[in-house]
Amino acid sequence: MLQLSSLNQEHVSPTGLIRQEISRHTPLGQKAEAAARRGQSPSGETVTAIMRRWFWARKPDAGFALTGFPATLLQAKVFDEWLDARGESLDGVIDAADANDTASRHVVNHYRAHGLLLDDEALAPVLAK
Repeated sequence: MLQLSSLNQEHVSPTGLIRQEISRHTPLGQKAEAAARRGQSPSGETVTAIMRRWFWARKPDAGFALTGFPATLLQAKVFDEWLDARGESLDGVIDAADANDTASRHVVNHYRAHGLLLDDEALAPVLAK
């Protein structure tokens, strides 16, 4: 298993950030908590807003690994805009999408078209560390 701490990378997931927002009783956390009480996931808009808060609060050019975001093509395009606005770029994207999940396949195809999708050969040196 790849240890992100050994690569000096912050591991970020919407789930972890949503938990923080709920525990802090922020307006976004309250929206997420209300959705959970209804047995639903937070809306894509709420997730994007929470991720936006994280992205713009982090130090520029600080390394990170995202899990579960972007989850839709719209989120991928918005995330690309955030990166462009800060003059940053992704080093690569790992395909962890469910083959039956159309939304995640669109995200994978988006990053494949940008030449960012890492294949097994590109991952081998990273995973060997």
